[in-house]
Amino acid sequence: MKFVTALTAAAILTCGTGFAADPPAAPSATPIKHPSLKVCNKQADAKQLTGPARAQFVKECRAGTSAPAPARKPS
Repeated sequence: MKFVTALTAAAILTCGTGFAADPPAAPSATPIKHPSLKVCNKQADAKQLTGPARAQFVKECRAGTSAPAPARKPS
């Protein structure tokens, strides 16, 4: 009876390590294509846009159709 219990325990441990040895899923290789709303709002602020022009810019920025604002160099 002890032999059967030990054999069962060994089988459970062996199966458990088999599942644990599976590699994690690879992260998606597709980069994020659209800038976040936060980034687009900062660009609209830098261009000092307001009202409908700002809304249109942010909409195009989120869709990826507007040109990104040039990066500022720290002074």
